[in-house]
Order: sequence, then structure tokens, then C-alpha cells
Amino acid sequence: MTYVCEVCGWVYDEEAGDPDNGIAPGTKFEDLPDDFECPVCNVGKELFSAQ
Repeated sequence: MTYVCEVCGWVYDEEAGDPDNGIAPGTKFEDLPDDFECPVCNVGKELFSAQ
């Protein structure tokens, strides 16, 4: 599943993770830390939508 930042459009893909920011491939969105922020615009998880 993928999740899109509603502010800037950055996409978090659970299958790919975000290794550049320390998130291993296969990490589910709900398992990201509560303080996770978009690496592009720094908004929180609450501003991401499932795609």
C-alpha cells in the first residue's frame, strides 16, 4: 500500500520503505513512529492519505 502526503505529494510506499531516512523496506505505515514527518515538507502522519 502507498500513502501520499496531502501537502506536497510525497509518496510513502510500504514495500520500499524509506531507507534514506532509516525506514526499512516492508515497514507498514501504521508502524512508523508517531513523530514520523514527511521528509520533504515535515508534516505529520495525520496529513497522509492511503492510495
